[in-house]
Amino acid sequence: MDLPQPTAQPKRLTWKKFGDFFKNNWRDLAILFLLAGIIVALDQWTKAWVRANVPAGTDWLPASLSGLMPYARIRHTFNSGAAFGMFQQGGLIFAVLAVIVSALIISYFPQTSRRDWWLRLALGMQLGGALGNLVDRVRFGPVTDFLSVGNFAIFNIADTCISVGVGILIVGVWLMERKLKKEKKQSEALSE
Repeated sequence: MDLPQPTAQPKRLTWKKFGDFFKNNWRDLAILFLLAGIIVALDQWTKAWVRANVPAGTDWLPASLSGLMPYARIRHTFNSGAAFGMFQQGGLIFAVLAVIVSALIISYFPQTSRRDWWLRLALGMQLGGALGNLVDRVRFGPVTDFLSVGNFAIFNIADTCISVGVGILIVGVWLMERKLKKEKKQSEALSE
């Protein structure tokens, strides 16, 4: 009679594995955290300035830029949804998503090639933006938004970094695919 074989244990995240990950990838993670930290600091500083100097629900621009007022202004608002005012009242869901996305970016970043600066920049911007808005959600509930351009939704530095990061990622992937296709055509032409 055959004895039952032990089943493979599921991989578990232990403190040792967690520490080893940071120890083995500290240079890459230092770059990621530096970029994200700069974005979070700038985001939080601008939001604190707006909360301290512009009453909620009002518009402001320096007198020298008053001609821009109907088109561009600082408008102090709060957003309990996603970037650019979408999905209002989803604050808790977006806080959890920010934690998940941040963990995924931190775990994926060391696997990226150091030559793929565009990918690293995009991931750093997205992490900084996610953490910047997460800080607001944890501290205040809703996120402080203040950049208003025309009739577009009001946003902040974190939202901008997330969006620009996605744009850089899309353009970078497109350029990489284009480069690979060009190299493939050149290698095929040489082999003929």
